[in-house]
Amino acid sequence: MKPYLKWIAISVGSVVAIAHIGVLGHLIRRQPERIQVPTINIPRGTPYSSYKIESGKDGYTIEYKANDPAILESQRSLHLDQDKKGLFGRKFEQRREWRRDQYTAEGVRNIGGTLTSDDEGKSVLSAECIAADAGARSQGAMAGSAIATGVAVPAVMNIPYVGWLAAGWVSLLGNNVGSAAGSMVNSAISDC
Repeated sequence: MKPYLKWIAISVGSVVAIAHIGVLGHLIRRQPERIQVPTINIPRGTPYSSYKIESGKDGYTIEYKANDPAILESQRSLHLDQDKKGLFGRKFEQRREWRRDQYTAEGVRNIGGTLTSDDEGKSVLSAECIAADAGARSQGAMAGSAIATGVAVPAVMNIPYVGWLAAGWVSLLGNNVGSAAGSMVNSAISDC
């Protein structure tokens, strides 16, 4: 082999060897690809806040409840013992009450229905007021229809061509006016 070919082979071999060592060093030192986790700014709310965060390949979702639990519950029970004998042989009864109350996080007791604007604690739309108003409207509508039918319908029936139509209108008007009057009378009497 000729001497210059020997030096070319050693030079090429050395360059290839150094390149392989450099590539191996680069592969060994290379950092694995890191997944970038997003920075999530969780809203700050009341002390009773709850969060639910779900993440996946497509992104993430956040569910936030500001006042969780919104309703707190308290339970009490009632037990009645009548067979107890007290001092000097007299019977007495011992009662223990069971009661379930709901409270908001601020400690306000839920009494059902909506509260008045000045929060007196009176229920504006209690079941009794709704039932009384419905009955008063029904009774007022019947009375208004009866009065309109007895008084005004015979007078408007004699109108040529449209008398039958005007009689229906008068009857409906009496029904509506009677319903409104019954509701006003009920609100004045029952304080609802």
